[in-house]
Amino acid sequence: MAIGGFTGSDPSPTLAEFQAYVKAGEIRYYIGGGGMGGGRGGDSSIGSWVEQNFTATTVGGSTVYDLTQPNAAG
Repeated sequence: MAIGGFTGSDPSPTLAEFQAYVKAGEIRYYIGGGGMGGGRGGDSSIGSWVEQNFTATTVGGSTVYDLTQPNAAG
C-alpha cells in the first residue's frame, strides 16, 4: 500500500485506519525513510507511530519495520 505516493498526492490512510490494518494483519511491513524507500508524503504520524512501536532493520539499504513484532514500547 502506498502512503501518499512519491509526491504526497495519492490517497493515504489516517493513522487510525493504518493501525486497524496492522491489527487485522493486513499490513505486515513498513518501509521507512524518504524517496524511493518509502515514507515520503502521506500522514507523517504513521511513520512516527511505526518508529515508536516497532524495531527498525536495514534490508538492502532501506529501513524496514516488521509490524507483526512490536518492540517494548508497542
